[in-house]
Amino acid sequence: MESKRERWNKKREYILASAGNVVGLGNVWRFPYLCYKNGGGVFLVPYCFFAIFAGIPLFMLETVIGQYCQQGAVTCWSHLCPMSVGTGYSILVIQMFARAYLIILAWALLYLVYSFRSVLPWASCSNAWNTDKCVELTSMTGTSPHNRSLPDGNMSTSSKGVLSMSQGLQEMGQVQWPVLVSLFVCWVVCYFCVWKGVRSTGKVVYVTAVFPYVMLAVLLVRGLTLPGAWDGIVFYLYPEPSRLADLEVWLDACSQVMFSYGVACGTIITLSSYNKKGNNCYRDSLWLCALNSCTSFVAGFAVFSTLGFMAKQQGVTVDKVVSSGAGLAFIAFPQAVALMPLPQLWAVCFFIMLLMLGLDTIFAGLETITASIVDLFPLKLKGAWRREKFLGVLCLFIFIVQISMTTSGGLFQFQLIDYYGASGPVLLFVSMIQCVSVSWAFGAERLCAEVKAMTGQNIPLLFRMCWKYITPLLDMLFLLLSFLNTEPLTSADGSLFPAWAYALGWCIALSGIVPIPLWAVVKIYLTKGPFGGKNPKHR
Repeated sequence: MESKRERWNKKREYILASAGNVVGLGNVWRFPYLCYKNGGGVFLVPYCFFAIFAGIPLFMLETVIGQYCQQGAVTCWSHLCPMSVGTGYSILVIQMFARAYLIILAWALLYLVYSFRSVLPWASCSNAWNTDKCVELTSMTGTSPHNRSLPDGNMSTSSKGVLSMSQGLQEMGQVQWPVLVSLFVCWVVCYFCVWKGVRSTGKVVYVTAVFPYVMLAVLLVRGLTLPGAWDGIVFYLYPEPSRLADLEVWLDACSQVMFSYGVACGTIITLSSYNKKGNNCYRDSLWLCALNSCTSFVAGFAVFSTLGFMAKQQGVTVDKVVSSGAGLAFIAFPQAVALMPLPQLWAVCFFIMLLMLGLDTIFAGLETITASIVDLFPLKLKGAWRREKFLGVLCLFIFIVQISMTTSGGLFQFQLIDYYGASGPVLLFVSMIQCVSVSWAFGAERLCAEVKAMTGQNIPLLFRMCWKYITPLLDMLFLLLSFLNTEPLTSADGSLFPAWAYALGWCIALSGIVPIPLWAVVKIYLTKGPFGGKNPKHR
């Protein structure tokens, strides 16, 4: 089995692919906002706590699983704990919903194209979609003033004009052809980047994993040199120790660690399964986790220095211009760069960075789905042309499903899937089952012995204790707390979604959990023995 498994051509290809997978959009648009929202520098306390006792142990566990089993995210559990194979199917469900993130690449590509115009669409009040609430703002940076637009009330000019966003999920509207074309282009690019497996992905990541750091460094230097940058950084890191008593701060830290470390999604297992068994997976895991957290922290300086500049230009406080998620990437930040001299240059840099960050994560997710299905049906899908054909059908299917996200209500569809599809509770449940299955069914000590045999590396006692006790208990505790503290999803302007949307959202969330207990029940029923439904009279 091991000799037939594909391999990374070089060790650095695995490192770059893994770095691109864990360092994604959440590092740029989610961590800085959560840090500001939850007590500034104080937020680093719960973040580091969960990183040490949950994020890093889980990342290392999944890396070891992939390298030891040399299998994808589903079939690996047949080697570890057959009753937990449902975990792999839950991961496939999570990955299918996570493909919704490709619509972000479509938006970023569309914004990138518009960034080459002589006047940025979101930087003027002369567009057809502008209302009488749009006013001109004079920027005093540079040698001459530049007129820029303020948001049209609660809906920014960029989202109304470029994305043609409606008022809510109940107003789907028509397909926006520029967004649809952008989505199709993104899918074509993604297909040809992963169609040959690690042979093609290993080459692409030299660009997609490295270039975002170049762009981030450029934007960081530029942001720190802008007037008002210090005000933004103060808002980003100003500590509020009293916030440590707030349960929501700890829940946000937990969800951010789970989300940004990419655990419970199968990508870590899949990427490491292409390693040689003698690879030092322990050292790789520590370096990749450190890189992920440091990137999140540094990205906050680039984002908030620019938002501080935007606030100074508009004569408001920083909290008036701060946004999270898609609102930061496609509303707040585009408006901020529109106030700078040479706005087209900075807009191009920013959206290229978003594209590269998103592509790596999409690559890993597609590879996870494809490798898992190929490993499940090796006789039917083994072989280059069969894999390529299956991947093409998969990409075409998801593209057709995502056409509805190119309508005017597409942003709200994305918010719904993002909030429920790969949410904190789902990831917490899957990671808890992973820890219990490996540590208690397969055996934590046995796994450490296998790592010692493969790499010669001893796993510290702390990680063994985390796998067996600390991490699953933390997962269970915060899983319960997250359900007790659940708040309804709201749109950017604070309005609630329709009632049917919340019912649909919970169905999406449960679909990522149900395969685990369902598989276990079926497995017990079909297994011959005293606990099985097929127990014969004579054994």
